[in-house]
Amino acid sequence: MTDETNASARIAARSDVVFAELRDRNYRATSRMFAVLMVLQWLFAIGIALVWSPYAWEGKVRTIHAHVYLAVLLGGGISSLPLLLTLLRPTDALTRHVVAVAQVFWSALLIHLSGGRIETHFHVFVSLAFLAFYRDYRILIPATLAVAGDHFVRGILWPESVYGITNPEWWRFFEHAFWVAFEDVILVFSCLRGVSEMRGIAARQAEAEEASRSESEKSLALAAALDDLRRSHEALTRSERLAAIGQLAASVGHELRNPLTAVRNAHGYIAKRLTADGKEDVRIRQFLDIMDREIRACGRIISDLLDFARDKPLEVRPCPLRALVDEVFELVPSRESVELVNGVPEDLPVPNIDKEQFRQVLVNLVQNGSEAFGDGKSGTVEVRAEGGGSSPWRIAVVDDGAGISPEALPKIFQPLFTTKLRGTGLGLAVVQGLVQKHGGAIDVSSQTGRGTTFTVELPAEPAVVAA
Repeated sequence: MTDETNASARIAARSDVVFAELRDRNYRATSRMFAVLMVLQWLFAIGIALVWSPYAWEGKVRTIHAHVYLAVLLGGGISSLPLLLTLLRPTDALTRHVVAVAQVFWSALLIHLSGGRIETHFHVFVSLAFLAFYRDYRILIPATLAVAGDHFVRGILWPESVYGITNPEWWRFFEHAFWVAFEDVILVFSCLRGVSEMRGIAARQAEAEEASRSESEKSLALAAALDDLRRSHEALTRSERLAAIGQLAASVGHELRNPLTAVRNAHGYIAKRLTADGKEDVRIRQFLDIMDREIRACGRIISDLLDFARDKPLEVRPCPLRALVDEVFELVPSRESVELVNGVPEDLPVPNIDKEQFRQVLVNLVQNGSEAFGDGKSGTVEVRAEGGGSSPWRIAVVDDGAGISPEALPKIFQPLFTTKLRGTGLGLAVVQGLVQKHGGAIDVSSQTGRGTTFTVELPAEPAVVAA
């Protein structure tokens, strides 16, 4: 189905719902009106019986006329059932039909109490008009039949209670019936027109709601498109910036590696010469250790820069993970307070990976975990692995160190972002790039003060991404 067809179907369905709501609202309002009207007619009938109906005298005793009892008892009987239904079930079809019959019975009672006065007959026409407020022409049928039946029966048995005379013309019943039928025709058209207007209102409301929904969807789509455009622009700007950084890193790293190598060789030679005669100055040894530490730090920075700048293609081969983790532990600078644990099962299937590049991934992650412990604090860094066959590979590096703050966690894979006092902020960016080259993904979870877990997931059959 096309969007236009779907929209039309939604409008039609919503229009039916709105129409039903409008119709029920009209039923409730009209039922409340008749509930009040039933009470007022009852009180009015009692008033007529008390004021206008004659009194009967028996000697010196004055008694109330029977019409008063008729107004109280019969009027209460006529009003009780419609009152109950309009309060409890105001929208039911049964309620509307009961109200219709009861209302014309009230016309009959008032006609009788007034002695068949012609003015009171107008109550019949007013009652039918009020019933048309329901906008349900079907209830006019029982109301009309009740009026006709009442006039016919009382016209034969007690004509003065209907027409006010004892010998009315024989066609008097048809005259009244004709005018009632004439009003019914007008009221039927009025009911049908009222229903048509409600359907029109419902259709317009449904169309307006659909238009509003469509505009809302367009606004959301436009906002999403603008967000995508902004993210694309930021990604492009970041890529251009990183490309420039990569070129600079390659140039700086290449230019610094050779002099740094010469400095390292000179440092080693001086250290040997100063200790050749067996005498060693403590302060000289301290400075030599500082020089060695700083030279190694510079070497790591240059390695990070070159690793970030170069794009070496993968050389995928079978590589046992447990043996690879043992090699990684030998490369990571040891700390007495930190225990490195190889939790890779010995019987784990062998994945196909680039050994050199994936070793670099694990070295960075293990070294980060080892450095997560402050001076004097002890802990454990464990490497775990699972998977193989039809299951994806999952390699986790888990530490119980200081953890990563919630503010820094979303940024740790961004190039040049670091929480360390000394560092390039390229290590985890390099790790993410190498994992993605293997067709995998890396995720991190951390709790401040409880540790961090980096999880690398590779597909069961790692896809080799061309450089």
